Amino acid sequence: MRRSSMTVRLTVAQALVRFLSVQYSERDGVKQKLFAGCFGIFGHGNVAGLGQALLQAELEDPEALPYILARNEQAMVHSASAFARTRDRLQTYACTASVGPGSTNMVTGAALATVNRLPVLLLPSDVFATRVATPVLQELESYSAGDVSVNDAFRPVSKYFDRIWRPEQLPSALLNAMRVLTDPVETGAVTLALPQDVQAEAHDWPEELFAERTWYVARPLPEASIVDKAAQLLRASERPLIVAGGGVAYSQAQDALREFAEATGIPVAESQAGKGSLRYDHPQSVGAVGSTGTTAANALARDADLVIGIGTRYADFTTASRTAFQNPDVRFVNINVARFDGGKHAGLPVVADAREALVSLRSAVGDWSVQKKYKELTAELARVWDRTVEQAYNPPAEVVDNLADGLLTQGQVLGAVNELSEPRDVVVCAAGSMPGDLHKLWRTRDPKGYHVEYGFSCMGYEIAGGLGVRLGAPDRDVFVMVGDGSYLMMASELVTAVQENVKIIVVLVQNHGFASIGALSESLGSQRFGTAYRRRGGDGRLDGDYLPVDLAMNVRSLGVEVLDVNSRAELEKAIGTAKAATGPIAIHVKTDPLIGAPDSEAWWDVPVSEVSALESTRTASAAYEKSKQDQRPYLTPIEGQN
Repeated sequence: MRRSSMTVRLTVAQALVRFLSVQYSERDGVKQKLFAGCFGIFGHGNVAGLGQALLQAELEDPEALPYILARNEQAMVHSASAFARTRDRLQTYACTASVGPGSTNMVTGAALATVNRLPVLLLPSDVFATRVATPVLQELESYSAGDVSVNDAFRPVSKYFDRIWRPEQLPSALLNAMRVLTDPVETGAVTLALPQDVQAEAHDWPEELFAERTWYVARPLPEASIVDKAAQLLRASERPLIVAGGGVAYSQAQDALREFAEATGIPVAESQAGKGSLRYDHPQSVGAVGSTGTTAANALARDADLVIGIGTRYADFTTASRTAFQNPDVRFVNINVARFDGGKHAGLPVVADAREALVSLRSAVGDWSVQKKYKELTAELARVWDRTVEQAYNPPAEVVDNLADGLLTQGQVLGAVNELSEPRDVVVCAAGSMPGDLHKLWRTRDPKGYHVEYGFSCMGYEIAGGLGVRLGAPDRDVFVMVGDGSYLMMASELVTAVQENVKIIVVLVQNHGFASIGALSESLGSQRFGTAYRRRGGDGRLDGDYLPVDLAMNVRSLGVEVLDVNSRAELEKAIGTAKAATGPIAIHVKTDPLIGAPDSEAWWDVPVSEVSALESTRTASAAYEKSKQDQRPYLTPIEGQN
């Protein structure tokens, strides 16, 4: 006779919190809690459900699932994503929001997490399952379906979605959620929508639901025959190039990559997510590749006959909108844990963990190495670019003398932070002109020293992301590089940093508008229209005086110390002061928005109006059509090339 399970009576919310507190992930024998805590903002949709459950858990055990009060729902998802990236996707946070706008505010954060393949658990509150009082406050009624709510907006941006209409549905939903969160291929945002009445509903749960569970993160091994084929292609190549993506970091494959590059002499270029795969001064490092790449990496990419992509999804910035690789015989070997990415550009898919694939490939190629002349070319191109970076960090006197009102260039600001920060410090950025400048110019000295969100390139990510990075790496200083455009979109988590005393160093760059889009607008013939923060003038256009917005005062009003700087010397002193601080601190600096970073000699596909009354647009359109001629489909199969 089968013995019946013992049960414990809890609400759905209490059961959820208890379950999350005993989930673990493990890779390579190293085990850690899967959930470091829960970000949240309470409203009527979750205060009596998840709010009560989190309070009860905190009183019973403060370390079970620590709660952090956020200020913006989108921002708290960004913080969770940044934390997960910092922890190599082995740990994350849950995020709870109230019904209606509180929950839909998380949709952008969900999209960012899924685009970047970062695990976050979202717990949006939902309408009443019983519908006894429909429509409730903040409910959007559907004329065509009774089981639809605004939370259905999470479906296309989540890797897994479920709505818990009844308590009995919770166990299977939780197990599916954990499966997706800990799968390197499937991971992204996971959404469990929780009707507000169901959250507070009691149920008798089997005790084994709350037993400690470990979710093993595997390292899939490559197929031997595919590795042999990749080795054959490599030995037949003369100008191979590695493109290191984010998968190198998540697999912790940096050492394996370095050893492979040193053994073979193959130069290593980096995507945004892959920057830091090698130290900037490593002999095989040629830096960023693509639209925001270095001239060294792009010159090698242009002539490469074999591209080895490691953990990259080949986004348009990485491939310069499919113009970076111009060799007519170029072939691709794609090492990726996801078959979806492995098959891109008609490449040979080595579907495996990046670290394991590199170890296998190194063994398969034996003592093969690129020719000495190719190594010398790599070194010379890298030296030329390094001199270019030095000039951007410390521009010559004739450039400095011509700066408007004695302002600094953005390159000077990045250079000062780079040179005065410690190797293990982390730079964080996401949108605007700075991600491109950082990709080109930042000299990475540590695998975790560079954190730029460029999958979704979400304005407003920076401060929230910096908070998540510091929570994930409390022994590292975090420099958040943010322009005034992004700052004005979402600075709210500075208050969270103050409340939790989480030290982040915010470098707030004031250039009176959207510098990146302004420059893009000008290049596309749109004359920087609508990109500057100016008053509306007498002619009805936004071309009057700059707005008198005092960002430094705004930061101070949030409880953060601010250091105003107006020169390179003052900036250097401020960085030293910030390094010595024990809590959040900001450096406010004005820059000249018209002085750009060195040219990458690469392209980005942004269509231009085919017809226009503006001469500037017609000129840009002609240049666009010319650049389009260099785009390539990358469709030739490996088997069809000799």
